[in-house]
Amino acid sequence: MGTFSKVHRFHEAGEGANVNNVDRFGTPAYSLYTTSKVFTLHHHIDVTDDDKNVVYTARSKVISLHDKTDLYKASGEHVAHIERKLISLHERHFVTMDSGLSFELSNELFHVIKDVTNIEGLGWQLRGNILSLNFELYDKVGNVIAVIGQKMLSIHDKYCIDIYQREYEDIIIAILITVQHMIRDRENRSNSSSGSSSSN
Repeated sequence: MGTFSKVHRFHEAGEGANVNNVDRFGTPAYSLYTTSKVFTLHHHIDVTDDDKNVVYTARSKVISLHDKTDLYKASGEHVAHIERKLISLHERHFVTMDSGLSFELSNELFHVIKDVTNIEGLGWQLRGNILSLNFELYDKVGNVIAVIGQKMLSIHDKYCIDIYQREYEDIIIAILITVQHMIRDRENRSNSSSGSSSSN
């Protein structure tokens, strides 16, 4: 569906990039895909290529106030550490790359349809649309780095990411994993607030 849809950008492995992405940004260098494993003791996300080979793995502690996550390459090499700021109105997450680079994702509030996430320390920006589950990652001069699409109605929480600037792959994947955690946090808050409202 995503390959031909102007609205929804998700596509499966081997399908080719979404037509809207190609129209706007050209053909990406390549695409990667994530799947969250459910019902495990740790929150576990695998990142795979078009041949379904695992390229990265992210593992999180289930019981952690700071939602601590570590990202590894398939070889076992540690790539990044991610954690959430405990009390923040801006859904702030910290990312430390093994290269020594560090940055923060801070979500701007009061965007009803469009989400804007500033990536402080890089000067990048993630612009998204929660309703159609699409996100675009831009560098400091406004060039597209990657485009993310989430699969609708999937219990495994699947994403695809079309990468345009391959030299930033490790950073892109760390950001993608962080975004998945931010969306999950938002959904959990929404569910808990709706549950408390219905119980009143």
